[in-house]
Amino acid sequence: MIEDGFHDVAPGKLGVVVTHLQMLEKPVLRDASLPDGVTFRQVTPTVDWFRDIFRRVGADWLWYGRLKLDDAALITVLQDPARDFYTLTRDGKDEALLELYFSEEGTCELAYFGLTSALIGSGSGRYLMNQAITLAWEKPIERLHLHTCTNDSPQALGFYVRSGFTPFRRQVEIDDDPRLNGLLPRDAAPQVPLIEG
Repeated sequence: MIEDGFHDVAPGKLGVVVTHLQMLEKPVLRDASLPDGVTFRQVTPTVDWFRDIFRRVGADWLWYGRLKLDDAALITVLQDPARDFYTLTRDGKDEALLELYFSEEGTCELAYFGLTSALIGSGSGRYLMNQAITLAWEKPIERLHLHTCTNDSPQALGFYVRSGFTPFRRQVEIDDDPRLNGLLPRDAAPQVPLIEG
């Protein structure tokens, strides 16, 4: 365990607080419909599709984990039969990422969930979350879980709690800043200071 007090994060690194959340039964869902012209669909992702939507959804929040993977490793993830991928499409362009990972019996991880700026504020997030919860609980699970961190949207944690998730664990994660190793552009997530050596 980390002792109380301040702890330095080395230049070139990021430190975030990660909150883990779970639900142990399907909640009553709040009604939500999609805006006109937006459709929901399952995807069989290619490497190019996934990298594009992952960057467009996640760059503002410094998503980088999957950007570390080479093509072969990413293909292994994308073709894993325990993973289901979905998106929201508007005007022929995919604008959301939902990944459900049924990693172990009785459990589903909401591995990735997010919208591009084209859909944020449209009500599409509530619809997508309803779909995530419904699809997860259609399988024989006893637990749906996810995690978020302090680099994520300031609205994310409250949204997850309002969706029926309960926080149960908190961790600190330290890793290389993806803007300094080329995984994301240097101007990504300007709300997070870039501190070099």
